[in-house]
Amino acid sequence: MVGAGISTPSGIPDFRSPGSGLYSNLLQYNIPYPEAIFELEFFFHNPKPFFTLAKQLYPGNYRPNITHYFFRLLHDKGLLLRLYTQNIDGLERVSGIPVSKLVEAHGTFASATCTICRRSFPEKDLWADVMMDRVPCCPVCTGIVKPDIVFFGEPLPERFLLHVLDFPMADLLLILGTSLEVEPFASLSEAVRGSVPRLLINQNLVGPFAWRPRSRDVVQLGDVVHSVERLVELLGWTEELQDLVQRETGKLYVLVQA
Repeated sequence: MVGAGISTPSGIPDFRSPGSGLYSNLLQYNIPYPEAIFELEFFFHNPKPFFTLAKQLYPGNYRPNITHYFFRLLHDKGLLLRLYTQNIDGLERVSGIPVSKLVEAHGTFASATCTICRRSFPEKDLWADVMMDRVPCCPVCTGIVKPDIVFFGEPLPERFLLHVLDFPMADLLLILGTSLEVEPFASLSEAVRGSVPRLLINQNLVGPFAWRPRSRDVVQLGDVVHSVERLVELLGWTEELQDLVQRETGKLYVLVQA
């Protein structure tokens, strides 16, 4: 389970950090209160602020960091059952983790849907408008085309229901870079069997680790990247991870140059 804290080392601000989080920096978007940018009623009234923010979060602007590639390495080793992410930046995909291994609990920019006729649109059509500071509109019915990001009050993607199968099967639960405040995602931290170890790598003690810890819980507080690097060192995977990062970063460089 991961949240915005794994992407801040890639340069993406998280949502809730005072002074630096996205919610603190949304005054420039001329909205009545920060959360309004992810509310459907405000979106239909004025979609411009959301698409201005979307342009800032454009996946091509950022690169995965060590933590994303750590999960990629877990997948390559056949150890990753599933990665549940609250993030909408798409960096898990960019790191090479297959979509089949992801549950993007709060949606994705990788697809979009017309808010009127419900036609689906590919990512490239959406970003062509967004990067030109245009509100994307359906060529058939002229409705606003909205990325498949979960707004407040919207249901989570159907894939989120995979947790019913995944969490009882897990041998270990890793939780990184999340405040464990947003439901129903936060409650997944309690969904593994009581005998299963839970490892929290985070800046702060959060959720059930603070108010109802289990005997097999392990907590590592502080910088997430440094903590992941230490874990990788203990596992004896440092060289493998460095090779993976170098190889994948090279691929991204070639794509950018193309």
